[in-house]
Amino acid sequence: MEQPDNWSTPQNILVILAHPDDPEFFCGATLARWARAGHQITYLLLTCGDKGYNPTTHPEMTPEKLCGLRHVEQNNAAKIIGAQAVHFMDLPDGYLVPDLNLRRDIVREIRRHQPDILVTCDPQNLFALYGINHPDHRYCGQVVLDAVFPAAGNLAYFPELIVEGHQPHMPKEVWCSLTNQPNTTVDVTDTWDIKLSAILEHKTQVQDVEKLIERFKSRRTEDSTDENPRYEEKFRVVKYS
Repeated sequence: MEQPDNWSTPQNILVILAHPDDPEFFCGATLARWARAGHQITYLLLTCGDKGYNPTTHPEMTPEKLCGLRHVEQNNAAKIIGAQAVHFMDLPDGYLVPDLNLRRDIVREIRRHQPDILVTCDPQNLFALYGINHPDHRYCGQVVLDAVFPAAGNLAYFPELIVEGHQPHMPKEVWCSLTNQPNTTVDVTDTWDIKLSAILEHKTQVQDVEKLIERFKSRRTEDSTDENPRYEEKFRVVKYS
């Protein structure tokens, strides 16, 4: 069966997510697949994940120190995935609000990078495998979708961005990861180990390496076996062309 990402030419792919490690956890195997197919991948992360620690168990850590560590971890992971660039907006972790100012900032980035394919996460996913989905994940997805339509490609929205030199641009496709209502499935068996290797670069977020490896190895499809596993990543895709 033909894969849904069988594009005939190299694509410019922009990944907009909330935290370092989100690209790898949510869709790292798909991103690795795209990188190996010759597509250009750029990350834009809205926060640096500066609250991703427990002050009780790590009293020596501070948000500022963690922010720096997570920059390094994310750049290392992105290299394994094959992304060409990583950008951080460094907004406060845990405090994202999909307001008009952030929407304008995202429109600016879409117009600046002019992606063919835009990747974010599903804002309607209130619950995840680990319980309640992080509000930053949901609000990131919400503000990105609000920026895509109707603003990013419409000259009438945020005319101040035209003054800055950012012309309207509309992605051809938007891929929402971390969704409970997928309409697209990608076979990522060949790049699942790359995803796992990239996740392990996020050392401040991985408490038990062996358990994490076991957990991700167990996520094979039900129609496969431990000896011959098959892995998939699912998305809600909206196409505009």
